[in-house]
Amino acid sequence: MTRFRFSKYLNLLAIPMVFGLTACETNMKKEARYPTGADRASTGGDIYAKPDTIWGKGQSLFNRDKGDAEDGSAGVTVNSYLWRASLDTVSFMPLASADPFGGVILTDWYTAPETPDERYKVNVFILGKQLRSDGVRVRVFKQVAYKGSWQDTEVGTDTGRQLEDTILTRARQLRAASEE
Repeated sequence: MTRFRFSKYLNLLAIPMVFGLTACETNMKKEARYPTGADRASTGGDIYAKPDTIWGKGQSLFNRDKGDAEDGSAGVTVNSYLWRASLDTVSFMPLASADPFGGVILTDWYTAPETPDERYKVNVFILGKQLRSDGVRVRVFKQVAYKGSWQDTEVGTDTGRQLEDTILTRARQLRAASEE
């Protein structure tokens, strides 16, 4: 009698499994797809070319061009001289996040020993593969201690610009050192 009950439950489990496998098999069969006008727009007229990806034309996460060593973009999608110079420039601050593929460096709050009642945070954005003066943007944030809590205050626009200039100068030094 117990054997009968077991086989009854086994049949109840086997039926959905059969239907599930049949459904998987039908999903594996795909119809032929012919190119449309939308395909031509995304590939520049060549309907058989690979479409652009977020990594660049003809690149993917696992198959990426190494870049041209002359422009400093080997290995990352942003200029490697700007990347290393940015890390060097903000190395005295604790890093919250650093993304070499996106070109974003976020620091955590830093308090200088001389001024314990104010703290700074820096966000660095590297905007391209070329070593250019407009290839880096820096945002600086400042907070001041007021009645036991931190209050946001304005930072002069020249502070971010000075950090950008420091990063660009360091990047040029790194590039000159690599060419020797």
